[in-house]
Amino acid sequence: MPKEARPGSGEQAKQYALERLRRSILRGEMAPAQRLVENELAEQYDVTRASIRAALLDLAAEGLVERIRNRGSRVRVVTVQEAVEITECRMALEGLCAAKAAEVATDAQLDELTGLGTAMSKAVAEGDPITYSELNHELHARIRDISGQQTAVGLLERLNAQLVRHRFQLALRPGRPQQSLSEHLAVIDAIRARDPQAAETAVRAHLSSVIAALRDD
Repeated sequence: MPKEARPGSGEQAKQYALERLRRSILRGEMAPAQRLVENELAEQYDVTRASIRAALLDLAAEGLVERIRNRGSRVRVVTVQEAVEITECRMALEGLCAAKAAEVATDAQLDELTGLGTAMSKAVAEGDPITYSELNHELHARIRDISGQQTAVGLLERLNAQLVRHRFQLALRPGRPQQSLSEHLAVIDAIRARDPQAAETAVRAHLSSVIAALRDD
């Protein structure tokens, strides 16, 4: 893989390091509790330790990294109980977004949601849980975007970032994608019917199922 261009210095270098660290954590390339050594990361990204330290402080504020007194930083471990509490918060916010989406979605956006549902069904039929998980994430993101509820979107992006490990674990659990698929298709159907109450109810039912699955982990 070709080496990326040197990011410069100051704020530009911090943003460069921040984006790459965030991406590595969200993709699961850095494991929960993995130590984040400033010297090593500075060398890896070709930036100063100060840029890395500033990026880690931002990631700590996002809940992706935790700073340990006299021991540096590590990828934050999200417990099952925390994941349940985060998902309970998501129920209110994602329910709101689904209801808004049902009110404002254009015909083209409804067709896009239908296409995602079809792709998710195909991934489940082909036994491809990783693709299904990615499409699952994309569907939720598109519903949020369509809703236009920017405050909820910002809060959800921060909450969802902390659930990456649990999301992939659930996707790999036998039988879970099949159950999850029917729940997602119900959300899509309610939005296509332009029924805000049904859309919110379907999202809440889906996330209640997620909570039950997390507790069974």
